Amino acid sequence: MSPPAHSARIALFLCGCAAFLNLYATQGILQELAQSFQVSLREAGWSITVTTLAVAMTAPFVSRFTGRFDPRSVIVLAALMLALPAGLAASAGSFAQLLAWRFIEGMLIPVVFATSVAYIGDRWSGGTVTEITSLYVAGTVLGGFAGRFVTGVITEYLGWREAFALLAGLSLLIGLAIHRLLPGNPARVGRSTPKPLSALSELCRRPLLAAYGVGFCVLFSQVATFTYAGLYLSQAPFNLGAAALGSVYTVFLLALVVIPVAGRLSQSRPQAELLIVAALLGVCGSFLTLLPSLWLIVLGLALSSTGVFLAQAAANAFTTATARHNRAGAVGLYLTCYYLGGSFGAVLPSLFWSRWGWQGCVALIVVFQVLSLLIAWSGWRPGAPQGSASHERSDSGPRDPGSSDPVTRGVDAPRP
Repeated sequence: MSPPAHSARIALFLCGCAAFLNLYATQGILQELAQSFQVSLREAGWSITVTTLAVAMTAPFVSRFTGRFDPRSVIVLAALMLALPAGLAASAGSFAQLLAWRFIEGMLIPVVFATSVAYIGDRWSGGTVTEITSLYVAGTVLGGFAGRFVTGVITEYLGWREAFALLAGLSLLIGLAIHRLLPGNPARVGRSTPKPLSALSELCRRPLLAAYGVGFCVLFSQVATFTYAGLYLSQAPFNLGAAALGSVYTVFLLALVVIPVAGRLSQSRPQAELLIVAALLGVCGSFLTLLPSLWLIVLGLALSSTGVFLAQAAANAFTTATARHNRAGAVGLYLTCYYLGGSFGAVLPSLFWSRWGWQGCVALIVVFQVLSLLIAWSGWRPGAPQGSASHERSDSGPRDPGSSDPVTRGVDAPRP
């Protein structure tokens, strides 16, 4: 493997870390924020909600404002800028100021996310898109875990302001590493900008709508699982405390190993097959959490979370391959549906929790896990397996978007 290709992979892994380092950082310190600003726990929860809402609101417009610029420059600038609101949040004098800086973080996150995934589609082709996207998603796993873990530990021993300051420093270091490692893509010469109606029609094609639906179901399942599993484990007979519940997030780290391996193994297979594996892992993991054993419940949560990240990798790769000329726009719409799914996943299961408890929540979660598979089965149209001969796009010249690009050819062919 040539050094540029190797450094691009590392940089894209770091892009995933940068995008998710700050997103859920306050999830484990809501009690401390509530005490510091004299607000209720429910109000403190808005420190998460405003960030995810900002992501959902901003994501569809990312390509319109960043499409005319060099993708590498956009990624590097947004990654570096994430350090600013994180640092300013550390000095927030009121809860309203904290929410404002968290909202700005949410506006920057989809710039990194959508542009990185579009960068992958421009640089690689064929089954390698799935492999590289899986590596990027593995970076989001580490970033999401590190943000929660670092914030929790530093808050306990020093304070939440010091925790935010450290996250700001980490964001800056990651941004500088991306600047150092991420190579530029070849110039896209001769690609005309589609008309608004044409662009909208392309973004609303059936395969892409199915990908958006899969994204909605994926984050719905994850948020519902880890929100209400925490409530379940805090009750008898488990009675886990806050620290023990926080350690449950370490199950995310299993995905760091599974996702890159699965992505490499699935290079020559349609993304729908990766989603089948993800759905099976999710359903099996959800059923394991019904057993009266803490270790089996943790194993079930590990399988479920791994299934979620595999499904996310498959949906991202499919969206990138199917979007053709407006990948950033398609990824933006995917992100909006993805985070809307997370918002519903935090609220809708409460109706089942109040009446049927954890068992009712598991039933709802399984429904959405199976629904994601049904949506992909009916809406995704994988063609023949894509060979691995074409991996990284040549930098020797422009690519004709209307040519027989293996990315486009593979997903648009009729189902055999």
